[in-house]
Amino acid sequence: MRRSVPKIAKLLTLWLLVPVGAAVPASADSSSWFTRDTTEAPLQKLAPSPKKATPSGQATPNESIIQKSIPSNVPTTGDDAAYTAFDQGQYLTALKLAEQAAEHGEPQANTLIARIYTEGLGVQKDDKKAFEYYKRAADLGDVQGTFALAISYAEGRGVKKDRVKAGELFEKAALTGNAEANYNLGMLFLKGDGKPLSPIRAYQHIRYAAEKGISQAQYDLADLYQTGTGVEANALEAARWLSRAADQGLAVAQYDYAVRLLQGYGLTNDEAKIPALLKAAAEKGIAGAQNRLGYVYLDGIKVKKDPIEAAKWRLIAKKNGFADDNFDGIVAKMSKADRAKAQAQADAWADRIAGDPGMMAVP
Repeated sequence: MRRSVPKIAKLLTLWLLVPVGAAVPASADSSSWFTRDTTEAPLQKLAPSPKKATPSGQATPNESIIQKSIPSNVPTTGDDAAYTAFDQGQYLTALKLAEQAAEHGEPQANTLIARIYTEGLGVQKDDKKAFEYYKRAADLGDVQGTFALAISYAEGRGVKKDRVKAGELFEKAALTGNAEANYNLGMLFLKGDGKPLSPIRAYQHIRYAAEKGISQAQYDLADLYQTGTGVEANALEAARWLSRAADQGLAVAQYDYAVRLLQGYGLTNDEAKIPALLKAAAEKGIAGAQNRLGYVYLDGIKVKKDPIEAAKWRLIAKKNGFADDNFDGIVAKMSKADRAKAQAQADAWADRIAGDPGMMAVP
């Protein structure tokens, strides 16, 4: 078994961004285990730098959020028998073959065994046993095993929580160039949690992860440039990195960047993207984006004015807990027939989403 488990394809499950009434699937994987909360910028007299926002648009304090983070992706092709069995869903066979390989000192085999026990694939979930195998993998030099072991310590999964130990392991994995480890390490330095508070070190590691294409790192890097944290404040760089994160489909970045563009603080060439960005975030369940999209159609910003479409998105946002008395008053003044059309379209949207829950999972 010579192949290592590759880096996770999907960085972060932001369950904080799930709309009211929705839930992140318990099996969602992520490569990072905390992110920062956000607060909606007011619709009128917008500030130069919009604060972050929750889906409901309600202000909440910044905080660390533990996320599911154990690496889960495995190669889908190759000659290794254990991985082939795993790919085919033959988990017990994969476990047996991986155990045989582990007995011969194969580092990656231990990581695969740990994953099987972490997720309870064909066996009873066992975090303690998973921890033991991740530790063996890390001791044998497997980078993904080291990264997963760091997560185990960070979350207290199968072992007593120890952020200092997690920081040491993240740093060990980061030194190999692992992007996700660099991101997590940067967040530890940013929070002074498990590592000394160091905005400059935080910037360096988060920047590295952002350059490697981690959308959440790009989003956070934009905030570092906007606030001048660990680096000289640079609004242009902030806009560039926020644009990159939005282009990758990170819902909160799509929403925040659309707000910046509406304020005139984004990249000029991206202004035409405002409706598409808001719609993408709205479809993923961010109530603030749904409400903003309503105003876009109401005022005809980069789209043709459409009062019914505007009312539809306002009704959707309202159902998801976003308060806006002004917009409600506008909808109330519409004709009964137009309100009925908007309500029917909002109901149809909700039914479509209910039939495809995956559409509401914020990436």
